Amino acid sequence: MWLYLAALLALYLLRRWHRERQMVGNLPDKHVFITGCDSGFGHLLAKQLDGRGLRVLAACLTEQGAERLRQATSGRLQTVILDVTCSDSIAAATAWVKGQVGDRGLWGLVNNAGIGVPTAPNEWLRKADFVRVLDVNLVGLIEVTLSLLPLVRRARGRIVNVASTAGRLSVMGGGYCLAKYGVEAFSDSLRRELHSFGVKVSIIEPGGFQTPLVNSQSLQEAWSRAPAEIKEAYGQQFFETYVERVQKFLTWTSSNLRLVTDPMEHALTAQHPRTRYSCGWDAKLFYLPVSYLPTSWADFILTSSRHKPAQGI
Repeated sequence: MWLYLAALLALYLLRRWHRERQMVGNLPDKHVFITGCDSGFGHLLAKQLDGRGLRVLAACLTEQGAERLRQATSGRLQTVILDVTCSDSIAAATAWVKGQVGDRGLWGLVNNAGIGVPTAPNEWLRKADFVRVLDVNLVGLIEVTLSLLPLVRRARGRIVNVASTAGRLSVMGGGYCLAKYGVEAFSDSLRRELHSFGVKVSIIEPGGFQTPLVNSQSLQEAWSRAPAEIKEAYGQQFFETYVERVQKFLTWTSSNLRLVTDPMEHALTAQHPRTRYSCGWDAKLFYLPVSYLPTSWADFILTSSRHKPAQGI
């Protein structure tokens, strides 16, 4: 019996390997629009796809970021300034994309733009801190998608949304995990709605990578703004231990951003892209498995090493 199961598993893996190696054709005729190309994943992905011959339409927040990208790529790549929290900016970028793609439509939309700070224990934060992150990471992503969706449908193309393992397992306070859970839900509903149009939607779920999403400075700012009652309840030792844990986490994160951009490229160029891509060994071996555990088990794993607050001892 075990031999039959092993043979079935081997056949399944072989079929999956074969399907994932099949690529779409005519890449030089396909346009891909990427948000958040000033740095990090978006910057690297724009250069990768330009190297593959695709027509990259790179959205940057600043002119300086756009200029750095243009200097590192070919003349095929075009840039536009985009603030995903501004409806007028999104409308202008959409009109620009329409002029670039014409009747061919937009083959790929990569919603990569995102921020991580302010991130801190929820009680240290204000409503505005949550809204700031949600506006970029979720509401902006939704508005960009809705604006460009008719062009993607015309090309029977791809939508690639950057979520996170934090969209499966809430590991920090603030708006980041809330937004990424929302990206997961929006992507799932979008994938089912667009299936009959031939549009494929993929979700990218990175683990920890060396991008400016979390830093100890934002923790310091949140702590300094917290009311005296909250500081007394948590205690200075809790704050210092929390900052130490964040700094230790940042030293463990990977600097190999291609572990994320390669799956993005596959989602755009493979005939049979995956629904989800877990990126990084921490995602595959820790965050994803823990997310499937019973809630009480996951809570124990994620809280057992934390320092207790002053009034929680």
